[in-house]
Amino acid sequence: MLRQTLLRLLLAIPVMFGVLLIGFLLMQAGPGDAAIVRAGPNATQDVIEAIRIEMGLDKPLYVQFAIYVWQLLQGNFGVSLINNVPVINELANTIGPTLELMFASLIWAIPLGILLGTLGARYQRTLFDRFVMAFSTAGVSVPVFFVGLLLVWGVGFKLQWLPFTGRAGPLWTLEGFRAIILPALTLGGVFVGPVARMTRTAVIDVLGADHVRTARAKGLAGHVVMMRHALRNALIPVVTLLGLQIGFLLGGAVVTETIFSWPGVGRLAVGAILSSDFPMAQGTIIILALGFIFINLTVDILYTALDPRLRT
Repeated sequence: MLRQTLLRLLLAIPVMFGVLLIGFLLMQAGPGDAAIVRAGPNATQDVIEAIRIEMGLDKPLYVQFAIYVWQLLQGNFGVSLINNVPVINELANTIGPTLELMFASLIWAIPLGILLGTLGARYQRTLFDRFVMAFSTAGVSVPVFFVGLLLVWGVGFKLQWLPFTGRAGPLWTLEGFRAIILPALTLGGVFVGPVARMTRTAVIDVLGADHVRTARAKGLAGHVVMMRHALRNALIPVVTLLGLQIGFLLGGAVVTETIFSWPGVGRLAVGAILSSDFPMAQGTIIILALGFIFINLTVDILYTALDPRLRT
């Protein structure tokens, strides 16, 4: 397992380099000029040119990229063009709320999706199974922003049951818990359907396997056969889906944080892009890419825990 983990970490290096290169080129190709943004709208051309030289924007692109990568290796993410604070400080302040939102979304969405999928496979071709399939299809089809706007309008604005703007505090406080409910329901709601659908399909496939028939022939109870012999073997494709969906959840977090004014990395990225704050935008891209790589590494480790054949 250690060898496979180290191999995955080595493979993540060229992936991260590609992310840095693409992000750097996208920022260069986008509208706006970093020197003009820092100088301000009323700056003279001489001031803009002086700032351009100070920031190294007069150098060729490959030199700028090399300097950018070298600074990153030293832990220097640059300085915001808008508020003139280190990018690393802003990222440190927003990573915590994003992780809270991800945790609050997954802590209920994954167990619920696996439970619905398992029960749908156990009672297939029943009314409950049809409900699970309909719910799964709706979860795949409905975009995250639509769910968020419905919850904001219905639960937050009309009924005024829960706050729907900002983060009131840490997750373990009462006000913080109330403030995160609607964003967590929004982000996790689109996650339940795909997990339930994949779990149902995987469990149905495993229920027809020889070892499951043997377990039933031994007289084991239905729930024992389902939990010990069917569900564990069915979790391997489910874990694959979880890795992909959690990665896409990072993209959904950008939309969710914007809708609910949640002070996370996603909202910071949107604000940086809209204001042409290139160092801040590049910093958020790096953090999101690292999150995606970490999720894929975790999924690979779970593979070896669920399937002993992969440990050799």
